[in-house]
Amino acid sequence: MESVIKVANVSKNYRSHQVLKNIDLTVNKNEIYGLLGPSGAGKTTLVKMIAGIEIPTSGSIRVLDSSMPNLKIMTQIGFMAQSDALYGELSGRENLEFFSSIYGLKGQKQKERIHQVTELVNLSSFLQKPVNQYSGGMKRRLSLAAALLHEPQILILDEPTVGIDPVLRQSIWDELYKLSKSGTTILVTTHVMDEAEKCGQLGMLRDGKLIASGTPQELKDFTSSASIEDAFLYYGGVHHEN
Repeated sequence: MESVIKVANVSKNYRSHQVLKNIDLTVNKNEIYGLLGPSGAGKTTLVKMIAGIEIPTSGSIRVLDSSMPNLKIMTQIGFMAQSDALYGELSGRENLEFFSSIYGLKGQKQKERIHQVTELVNLSSFLQKPVNQYSGGMKRRLSLAAALLHEPQILILDEPTVGIDPVLRQSIWDELYKLSKSGTTILVTTHVMDEAEKCGQLGMLRDGKLIASGTPQELKDFTSSASIEDAFLYYGGVHHEN
């Protein structure tokens, strides 16, 4: 299998506080890899380092066989942050035009991609509205659209479906499956158990440590658990003696 993301013995400290401890993980091409863990587990810090936005205190991160951070590689990544990096006074369309111009999309190609991504996230009829009039869920959808604009090889999504209704959440996941089949590698963070089940591979993060990784089925089988939630509790040391 061709590995696209390789994290080797990575730790991250903020002053005296250690946020991540000796993380090793590999994400293969076309995979949907989920990082599951509660708030404060270190998921956002880890994906920011993989995206090249932050630098590890120790260890190494390679993406598409280049050491991160690397500006050329960063253009191959679509990154959707947890806090929406949108311009509130601009309309939805103006935001997408701005982001697509950063990615070098112009003219007809820009128009086509904006149309395609807004159809996907079900925002086409709201593009003229200023973003500061959007609901939280609409902002998440616009952020996802922006991350998809330049058809990146790697998509990194930090809690992409928070505040999004279940029907649209399902359609976004359907699209992620399609993207992964067509060659996009996807890394997604979540604290939602049923979303973790949808990932091909799963890494469980707790207190800055990777406590388990494997397919959702492997993790359940190994711990004789009926659900991912039970498996997570088991690996986190909260299992009951029989």
